[in-house]
Amino acid sequence: MTDHAQQFFISYAGTDRAWAEWVGWHLEQAGHRVILDVWDWRTGDNLVQRMDEALERADAVIALFSTSYFEDERWTTEEWTAAVAHRDRLIPLALEPLTTSDLPRVLAAKLRKNLHGLDESAALTALREAVNSGSRPSAPPPFPGTVPAAGALPAAAPVPAAGRNRPRLPGSAEQPRVWSVRRRNPDFAGRETEIARLRESLMQESKAVPQALHGMGGVGKTQLALEYAHRFADQYDVVWWIDAEQPDEIPVHYTELAHRLGLAKPDAGAEANARALLSHLDTLDRWLLILDNAEDPAQVEPWLAQGPGHTLITSRNPNWAGTARATPLNVFTRTDSLTYLQGRVGGMDDEQADTLAADLGDLPLALAQAAGVIANGGVSLGLYHQLLATNTTRILERGGAPGYPAPVAATVTIAVDRLTDEHPDAIALLRLVALLGPEPIRNAWLESVRPRLTTIPVDSDDPMWLHEALSPLSRYGLARTEPESFQIHRLTQAVLRDQSLPDQSAAIRRDATALLSAANPGDPQSPGNWPGWAALTPHLTAQHLAPTEQPELRPTLLDAAHYLIRSGQTRTARDLTATAHAAWATDLGEDHPDTLTSAQFLGHATADLGEHAEARRIIEDTLTRRRRTLGDDHPDTLQSANDFANVLDNLGEHTESHRIIEDTLTRRRRTLGDDHPHTLQSAHNLAASLHHLGEHTESRRILEDTLTRQRRTLGDDHLDTLQSAHSIAASLHHLGEHTESVRMDQETLARLRRILGDDHPDTLQSAHNLAVTLHDLGEHTEARRIIEDILTRQRRILGDDHPHTLQSAHNLAVTLHSLRQYAAAAQLLDDVRNRLRRTLGDDHPDTVDATHSLAKALIAVGKPFAAQRLLAPQKQKKSRSRRKRR
Repeated sequence: MTDHAQQFFISYAGTDRAWAEWVGWHLEQAGHRVILDVWDWRTGDNLVQRMDEALERADAVIALFSTSYFEDERWTTEEWTAAVAHRDRLIPLALEPLTTSDLPRVLAAKLRKNLHGLDESAALTALREAVNSGSRPSAPPPFPGTVPAAGALPAAAPVPAAGRNRPRLPGSAEQPRVWSVRRRNPDFAGRETEIARLRESLMQESKAVPQALHGMGGVGKTQLALEYAHRFADQYDVVWWIDAEQPDEIPVHYTELAHRLGLAKPDAGAEANARALLSHLDTLDRWLLILDNAEDPAQVEPWLAQGPGHTLITSRNPNWAGTARATPLNVFTRTDSLTYLQGRVGGMDDEQADTLAADLGDLPLALAQAAGVIANGGVSLGLYHQLLATNTTRILERGGAPGYPAPVAATVTIAVDRLTDEHPDAIALLRLVALLGPEPIRNAWLESVRPRLTTIPVDSDDPMWLHEALSPLSRYGLARTEPESFQIHRLTQAVLRDQSLPDQSAAIRRDATALLSAANPGDPQSPGNWPGWAALTPHLTAQHLAPTEQPELRPTLLDAAHYLIRSGQTRTARDLTATAHAAWATDLGEDHPDTLTSAQFLGHATADLGEHAEARRIIEDTLTRRRRTLGDDHPDTLQSANDFANVLDNLGEHTESHRIIEDTLTRRRRTLGDDHPHTLQSAHNLAASLHHLGEHTESRRILEDTLTRQRRTLGDDHLDTLQSAHSIAASLHHLGEHTESVRMDQETLARLRRILGDDHPDTLQSAHNLAVTLHDLGEHTEARRIIEDILTRQRRILGDDHPHTLQSAHNLAVTLHSLRQYAAAAQLLDDVRNRLRRTLGDDHPDTVDATHSLAKALIAVGKPFAAQRLLAPQKQKKSRSRRKRR
């Protein structure tokens, strides 16, 4: 195309992949280098990084304009804006008629080449002219006075010889000469990544390797195969659809294709004609066979073509190893669910669509049914939600979905009916786990509790019982299995629950309770047990089991609440403990030990959310009840006293907090001993109280003794040990020993990141303290970098109004002030102060600190009178310090 080879990055919408491959192939044939995501990027690559690298390396970006290209939420927006911004290196090619109103304003005036409506030779000429536009000719132009022969046309670009790997011009006249695919689904949405991967898998094989797309019923396997066939139809000569559910019918479908190709012999049987067809396909390369709903690999394998064309299988059965390359198809991503629902139901906002998608588990068939029922005006969105919760099977039987043979409820029921007689153990297992959550269920839970399960009719000593029960569920798409776990879709569970008979339900509930109780992973405070708790907790909160009504589950529920608090999942912890406390206060009484323990954890979660006034009410009530029912020296009472001192400290009532924690520590030393973890917890809290009262030397002495004992009894990596370590760093900071403070902060932060991860509140607290000390050492730029990262994470995890978030925002503002960014500091401090006044009140020490910091910032920006007015009500209130560590 040109004497000067260039490097091009091709920017396109996923629906236009065939065009992108056609353009890329011909550019490389002409000697250019092409960067095309589906050719050059691998699964797992960082998309943003790859795109940035491509835009930097490319001489120009070829943008394939279409209506899909300019849809919201596509990466194409970032690609063309970057190309325009960086030396304006954009080459637009239009794939369909577009008006000025179809384009963003900045692109509307750009010259573009049209590829639509052209044959391949003319399209190649247009591509060549677009790539070479603006370059000087390498040979003399023809004399304009030369009169061309009558009817002569400008020379067109020669089309390279055809071949299996040469992409055809999309939309050209080269459509399949043999076609048996039903019409395209006009409501198809999403699945761009899956279609791209499918195309890549089919194209990378030199010989026909069948691709088996497998997944549960209703996940959209047939719809994806249908969309693929239509989208890439112009790349094939033969496209033939085969309903393969009945393997004996496959030769009949092949005979029909043989007849269309002129190969069928009237006097030969279906099998002979099918064999002749398969032999003929060995000599062709541009064919696509789709075997839809094939379930038995052994019966399908003899009828798979071996030639260089493409075979696509859809199936519920995942067991295609040795027969085809198996590719699982999961439910929609939430983004695809929202796109689909909002495209079908007018006026549905993001929140409504998100809620409905979550209720339906993002299952495409269920989304299609719901959209049909709601869009047709038969049921309102609110009523649909209500019916889904109370009459699940009934609502899932309503509203057929185009392209699907049956609604969700019927799809599940048919599969269950087929298995009931042949595999009663599998159906019994399915009914049992229908009471759990839709998250993965560990095989080990069932294997350990098998002797206690009364509803599963198999020999409890058979080591293969679980494998043999799961295998048919997987084959029929009722379960998604992994080596160590399996998963049931929430709607499958719902249909099974509705079908359970009353006399079965009680026994199944007892088995589910026994299963979850036996699955308790152990000490909820140990991070080593947290993966087990993370797997179990979603099932403990599954409301269909009514877990708070099962006495056997109460200890496990309380342990789960403790795990959620220690692991930083505060909102989930509050939801769980609030539900448990309300239920047990009614059923067991407000003074029952389990009720009071749930109240204890509810108080912890509420305090961790920064709602200290409400936490105080809960904790004080729990302390009063425990003193009355258990006595002052009971360990549970002392835990509540410890909690009460902490919440008073958070509310700024440091003197009263100090009095209570001294008393609690004395009692714990007498009843538990000096080295008991609870005693050391109180010693730590006493040191923290002294720190807030300004007695840093005594605070340090107690903390160092506490840390020594914790390291000896609990270990260096225990969370209580690490909390004491960074408290010592805080004391060192206030005593002016900044270098040693930084060293301890850095060591503690490294351990917390390794044990808890970057986003745990304790990790963020430790990083915050390091940033404060770095600031006071004059390392303002590094302090700013750290605290900006912390603040971003805290806003996402804790919320904008959480006290820890506001402390970090306050300290960021102080750092900005030190960097002489006074206006930015004042603006941020004004927001922080307003939020603190609203959440903690004008007299809280944090609010007072923020007021004084804001006054300093106002003076720095030349507003001394505003600062004076701000400080007038503060004359009797003393700011503790210009920087606060936690």
